Amino acid sequence: MDQSESPATPANCDSRRDFIKTTSTVLAGGAMIGTLPIARAAHSFGSDEIKIGLVGCGGRGTGAATQALDTISAENRLKLSAVADPFQSQIDNSLRSMNKKHGEHIDVTDRIFVGVDGYKRLLESDIDMVILATPPGFRPMHFEAAVKAGKHVFMEKPVATDAPGVRRVLAANKIAKEKNLMVAVGLQRHHESGYQATIAKLKDGAIGNIVLARAYWNNDGVWTRNRTPDQSELEYQINNWYYFNWLSGDHICEQHIHNLDVINWLMDGPPVEAQGQGGRQVRTGPNSGQIFDHHFVEYTYGNGVKLLSQCRHIPGTWSAVSEFAHGANGWCDIGAGKIYDRNNKEIWRAPANEQGHAKEHFDLFASIRKGEIPNEGDYGATSTMTSIMGRMATYTGKRLTWDQCLNSKVSLANTDAMDSFKAEAPIQPENGKYWIPTPGVDPELVV
Repeated sequence: MDQSESPATPANCDSRRDFIKTTSTVLAGGAMIGTLPIARAAHSFGSDEIKIGLVGCGGRGTGAATQALDTISAENRLKLSAVADPFQSQIDNSLRSMNKKHGEHIDVTDRIFVGVDGYKRLLESDIDMVILATPPGFRPMHFEAAVKAGKHVFMEKPVATDAPGVRRVLAANKIAKEKNLMVAVGLQRHHESGYQATIAKLKDGAIGNIVLARAYWNNDGVWTRNRTPDQSELEYQINNWYYFNWLSGDHICEQHIHNLDVINWLMDGPPVEAQGQGGRQVRTGPNSGQIFDHHFVEYTYGNGVKLLSQCRHIPGTWSAVSEFAHGANGWCDIGAGKIYDRNNKEIWRAPANEQGHAKEHFDLFASIRKGEIPNEGDYGATSTMTSIMGRMATYTGKRLTWDQCLNSKVSLANTDAMDSFKAEAPIQPENGKYWIPTPGVDPELVV
């Protein structure tokens, strides 16, 4: 029988497996304990072993699984029990890396699933929690399937690449709450004590009323992978997922979401309006796909505060990954955790940030052992939609509202129809090049 169709487990079952399925105690509360809805499980996991599955064995998936296993102790017993990825080579490299450090806690015998549809077989296996770290375009489908299968979830950001995907995540997260499934999202700044203290200080009025915010993710860009003669178009695009909107959402979604998420955190919600501009100045080669290499967006929040948002992938230019807030009585370098008065004198400094990718997992399992079940799904979806809204603004050159973007019917891909590399890719090249959005010409990208 498919797990999603299995009968409900009685609440008074004594076995570890039945207990885990009924009490749902996996996820990161950490920094968000004070702002997320939290349920209390009827019991604590104690030292019971938790079996983890990994979907997506690339660099971030391998990192997330390794960081989860780094939390192992006498009180926190874990085992990596299943892995899935479209590429055998990715699985081989991932297991080779993880086995060097955590080999005794990895047992995936007969639970290695290769293929675009490998996640389905993994979710049928005897795991308690799944880490979702494939290209983001697949995240809504994978998250929905994990919730249906009754698995607790850690999923990387962004959680979608278009508005229908965001709505799909929100709908699945509603069911996750009803099932008492915990959901973590890899927006790790929420788990870093420096960010926590700084946001709290700003909300307490340390610089007076905030009138302006700035956010940046500017660097040289990321890897490219050459096409090989035997690849199908879909296989090529998935292997070069960063450069295709349906898979990555563009770098404003894949990277800059971290900075946008911090400002949403500070503003207690998403912006109500956005307008911007962007384009491709240096991304012109055969491996450049279709994403922009620079975006600039002016967001407006409900209280009138403006956010000037900038992300750029151009070598040799100013590099910055940071967030700032400006108020009536001073300003703050949020990432550095420093507050200055109007004369630019430092008046407060936060404790140093921990390595957030690690801290979010320590927070996750600390919550597990206390029997708490916080849920990060909604704010992960909201920050994802904020970055998609910015992309919509730069691609169209239009001034857009939050409701207009969130309710957009434009779907970038039908991932449910992709069961192998033989499936048709949602965008096809013409003369070796892919369609690229043109501001002022492509308003249908929004509605």
